[in-house]
Amino acid sequence: MPATFTKSALLLSLLLGLGQAQAATEPSPATLAARSGIPHPAVIAHRGASFDAPESTAAAYKVARDLGADYLELDLQRSKDGVLFALHDNNLQRTTDVASKFPERKDSPANAFTMAELKTLDAGSWFNTAYPDRARPAFVGLKILTLDEIIDIAQENPLHKPGLYIETKESKQFPGIERDLKDKLHDRGWLIPAGSKGAKSALAVGQGSGRVVLQTFEKSSLELLEKEMPQVPKILLLWVGEGNIEPKSKVTFAESGDKDHATYYARQEPKSKAEFQQWIDYAKAQGAIGTGPSAALTHGGDQSYSDLVQPWMNQYTHDQGLLVHVYTVDEAVDFQKVMEAGVDGIFTNRASELLKFYKRPAAASVAQVLKNNGY
Repeated sequence: MPATFTKSALLLSLLLGLGQAQAATEPSPATLAARSGIPHPAVIAHRGASFDAPESTAAAYKVARDLGADYLELDLQRSKDGVLFALHDNNLQRTTDVASKFPERKDSPANAFTMAELKTLDAGSWFNTAYPDRARPAFVGLKILTLDEIIDIAQENPLHKPGLYIETKESKQFPGIERDLKDKLHDRGWLIPAGSKGAKSALAVGQGSGRVVLQTFEKSSLELLEKEMPQVPKILLLWVGEGNIEPKSKVTFAESGDKDHATYYARQEPKSKAEFQQWIDYAKAQGAIGTGPSAALTHGGDQSYSDLVQPWMNQYTHDQGLLVHVYTVDEAVDFQKVMEAGVDGIFTNRASELLKFYKRPAAASVAQVLKNNGY
């Protein structure tokens, strides 16, 4: 055998061995989560237990808390007079009676109202109309909540203190909201100093370094969150569409001929493998500890989007030392599918069902927890 070949073979063998050794020492996703004080896998109650009670209201958050969800998830906005509050939509019409209370302003964005005005709105009755099988008289008149009120809810149960998973929505609409959030969390004692250890126990998320997770779809907001709160875990949310991952197809929904948005979104995919990877690389470079990708759901629906939790995508994300928290999954068939694909946590409207799936069932039923909280 020629000496040059022998040397080449030896060098190749050494390089392969080094690569295998590095792979073997790469922290597991569970280890990565533990370093940030984040449960693995994580149960993230999307706008609270929003299948069982009106989203983003006290009923939804108290139920999620008492069932044992790891995080209460919320979309952060700021009122006209500077108060931080939780609401998903930019507009108030879907989830409140703004059209009857302020008919001339019904199309105005939520941030055009003072907190006093927002507090006059009924944020619960819509749920009874939309979901009569889950309706309850006590949902009538539920109010929009301030961030302060949600922090109170998270802290009230001595047996289980969930963390907060906070999204800065439409942050360009709210200049400085990242600083406002930092100030509020600091004032309430929810900012853990750098170097603190993880949660004290699996059911005490709200006491450890992962007690707050910050999330955003917007690159500019991620950068500001990292600047304001470098010690707080951050997630870059992902989807295929304008302002985020560039799609392979330029055909719009109107042009597609699809009968609903779910069908259209489920068919969207990143322009290329490199397009997806550059978003993961960006998240890591900006200090994020993970990503929040969308999922295509088995039975479709308005929460079904592009499938961004394919095994190769999750593997690439893990290889960069990042976690994967997928949104928004409610059925066992999809819990199973995304977990098998390699995700590390799930945003869900049905915290009770996800807890059962993870073999962490609540001690009481949803109906009992609602009753215990006066609903």
